[in-house]
Amino acid sequence: MKRIIQLAAAAAILSQPAIASAAGQPGNGKSFVDDFASLDGHRWFVSDGWSNGGFQNCTWSKKNVAIADGALRLTFEKGKTKDRDYSCAEIQTRARFSYGTYEARIKSVGGPGFDSSFFSYIGETDKQPHDEIDFEVLGKDTSKVQLNQYISGKGGHEKLVAVPGGADKGFHDYAFVWEPKRLRYYVDGTLVETVTDPSAIPQHPQKIFASVWASSKFKSWLGAFEAPDVAKTMEVKRIAFTALGHPCQFKESVACKLMPASQ
Repeated sequence: MKRIIQLAAAAAILSQPAIASAAGQPGNGKSFVDDFASLDGHRWFVSDGWSNGGFQNCTWSKKNVAIADGALRLTFEKGKTKDRDYSCAEIQTRARFSYGTYEARIKSVGGPGFDSSFFSYIGETDKQPHDEIDFEVLGKDTSKVQLNQYISGKGGHEKLVAVPGGADKGFHDYAFVWEPKRLRYYVDGTLVETVTDPSAIPQHPQKIFASVWASSKFKSWLGAFEAPDVAKTMEVKRIAFTALGHPCQFKESVACKLMPASQ
């Protein structure tokens, strides 16, 4: 999903420490595992007070980000916020990350018009080309997750793959392994896509994001938005990054299976 960030967002993000990240150079982000016993403000920046563009029918709100029952909770709910009728939630890392294994354990929301996302991204607000690697659950059909990547602002690599049991019915593991000449996507530990075309592999270090939002305008993509009677909450039990060549960090990690092949 191409992000269109307004001036308020740009000001907030650019207030964070600038980090040189030319193509091919490593990001400053180190390997980590976050099980969300609490929300680490040194690691995570909470989006608040803006939206990503006119297509989004909600405004990011820090009030919609919470820790409860051993999970990060990102909530979409009705409530007037500036020029929008709904509020939604997003977190992003302060650091940028380069090649390695990116993983999240997530229970998405369902419903036409909704998007539950785990992805990496960098772009104009960080004075970098737009590179991005995506997992997006489109609420109109939670039996699948959409994969995609952007390279210097060019997308068009969408692919839908099955999520056994449904992305909104329970927690599922989403992972991608990003290397200089290869990108692999995994769902629940199973390889579902391999990309080797150099023109389809991002090269710039990126931040890690998790978000839930909705749109009334992307009907062909997300489905026709249906206003929910109650708040909808995306839950995240874990987000992890394992730098390329580093030891795996938890037994369920895709990196544990792939370390010999990644070195």
